[in-house]
Amino acid sequence: MPPGAWCAVTRQPAHRRIIHVDMDAFYASVEQRDDPALRGRPLAVGGVGRRGVVAAASYEARRFGVRSAMPSVTAQRKCPDLLFVPPRFDVYRAVSAQVHDIFSRFTPLIQPLSLDEAYLDVTHPLLPYPSATAIAQAIRDLIREETGLTASAGVSYNKFLAKLASDYRKPDGQFVITPRMGADFVAALPVEEFHGIGPATAARMHALGIRTGLDLRRQPLSRLLRHFGKAADFYYGIARGIDERPVEVNRPRRSVGAEKTFEADIHDWPAARDIVGDLSARVWDRCTTRGLTGVTVTIKVKYNDFRQIVRGRTAVEPVRDTTDLADRAQALLAPCFPPPRGIRLLGITVSGLRARDTQPAPRQLALFG
Repeated sequence: MPPGAWCAVTRQPAHRRIIHVDMDAFYASVEQRDDPALRGRPLAVGGVGRRGVVAAASYEARRFGVRSAMPSVTAQRKCPDLLFVPPRFDVYRAVSAQVHDIFSRFTPLIQPLSLDEAYLDVTHPLLPYPSATAIAQAIRDLIREETGLTASAGVSYNKFLAKLASDYRKPDGQFVITPRMGADFVAALPVEEFHGIGPATAARMHALGIRTGLDLRRQPLSRLLRHFGKAADFYYGIARGIDERPVEVNRPRRSVGAEKTFEADIHDWPAARDIVGDLSARVWDRCTTRGLTGVTVTIKVKYNDFRQIVRGRTAVEPVRDTTDLADRAQALLAPCFPPPRGIRLLGITVSGLRARDTQPAPRQLALFG
């Protein structure tokens, strides 16, 4: 049966139709839209200075190798003419809401991944369009018309391939991977370009002689299970262009967190304890706004040589309030002191989330004192 054909008996599409929409250099593009003096110039959104980090880079800056999450000093070294502007997250959230309103005119099946990208299942669209490709083009046209920004789109029969496709013609383009193309398209790609395979996993695959999608496809599932555990089934599938994950509407939030990078390294416990208190208040405020709490508290410590450690603990009782969160975070952080080197970043995350009761439950007495 040809791609996109309809079954004569069931009248159902032979394949799902998935679109991945990704705004082009979103934060930087918003800044260039709002300030004509920034257009066509290498731009970074983020903090400047020794502790600054690039949150987003314009395409003009990317040509010099500037990337998000890069230390600002490194970015400036790569691009001496780089301009920095502070982030305006309230503006980005407002534009993101406009974009998601456009999505909702075509399908109710929307899975946001961040402010600037989302999956859409348009197998049964709200409006009559001849193809998912036509829907993707219409969405991109409306985004340009209503926000003054550009977006790229990938169209395919599953989420994995749709996301790969959206990167293929960036910026301001779209690409389609049909069912007939899927397996061959994946076979030629280096594994480090696979969405879901990070640098550490790619390095492990290289050590096993797995460098392309075709190499990955040649691996028995038993070998992948031995080396990659529960992720093996996913890798086995995507190497063949198979991904059965649905577009998850109202995907539940997995964690709530906050972190802070310091202007000067931290070495002493009193300073760290105060920062843990501030971060705990920020995290708990976000939990309260969403009506959530959680049973797992995790801390992240990044040292001045960019090495980092993560420690977490899961309790029977969920976090009750700011003080309780701070106590749990401090208990995790205390063994790290005195630190082997200066600390440049601390972070706190609450996970294992659940709805929070409006009235806190009384503390359960311990069985043994």
